[in-house]
Amino acid sequence: MSAVSVLYDAPGPKARVRYTIYSIVVAAVVLGLAWLVFRGLDAKGQWAGDKWEPFLEGQIWTTYLLPGIRGTLVAAVLSITFALVIGMLFGILRMSEHRIVRVVAGTIVEFARAIPVLILMIFLYAVYSQYNVFPSTQLALAAVVTALTIYNGSVIAEIVRSGIKSLPKGQTEAAVALGMRKSQVMAAILLPQAITAMLPALLSQMVVALKDSALGYLIGYVEVVRSGQQLGASEQITFQALIVIAAIMIALNYSLTWSATRLERWLRTRKRGGRTVVGADSTLTATPGMDLTIGK
Repeated sequence: MSAVSVLYDAPGPKARVRYTIYSIVVAAVVLGLAWLVFRGLDAKGQWAGDKWEPFLEGQIWTTYLLPGIRGTLVAAVLSITFALVIGMLFGILRMSEHRIVRVVAGTIVEFARAIPVLILMIFLYAVYSQYNVFPSTQLALAAVVTALTIYNGSVIAEIVRSGIKSLPKGQTEAAVALGMRKSQVMAAILLPQAITAMLPALLSQMVVALKDSALGYLIGYVEVVRSGQQLGASEQITFQALIVIAAIMIALNYSLTWSATRLERWLRTRKRGGRTVVGADSTLTATPGMDLTIGK
């Protein structure tokens, strides 16, 4: 007996055969197009060995690729770190009991989410250069990091807010009944659980920040895409350089995904090892040093 899906009816024998045929046809079309592209590039000599030999030279890597990779990683790490801090802060402020705080935080978040990252980078670069906010050698990096921090921080704020809102209200009620302050409830009970639940969404946003750092080439920031373009123009191997850059970006994104997945598994395993207190309609995670004795 086939498993029942709550999203759609399980396909019958005829439907499964039809889906199989569709899949085969689509795969054949994709493979055919890929073969035509491969043959077209081969006819133009793009797969010739001499066009790929420069990537075996150390000078190519030390002059172009490694500085570009370093620039991408620096911008991504800084912007992700700052965005997480700002996102956590504004996500919590959006749930404040004070209406003014909620309105101000919500306005800032919605405004930041509505501005395209590229426009924000160009605007900040112009402002920083006009008022000499940063040294000239750091202007592009500062604009890229600030723009990515503002945009991704606003998105993370919404992720944090929705993650905390999704938790059962009984946990907050149980913690308040134990005499915990609201700040303690947020820091010790709600936020740790929300972070674990939000990790997939946070991971996706980190990957977005890593990829969006490539937009910095429009304001002169040296990152991996700009380095690849300079390498292609210098050595007349633009196609090969773009293929290598694509492989590098895939490797970086995969490494980030793998690291975050391992972190998520570790957090979930650590969470399962904790003690729980079960109430009438809620479950409260116990933390070391917490007094769980309820007065009579």
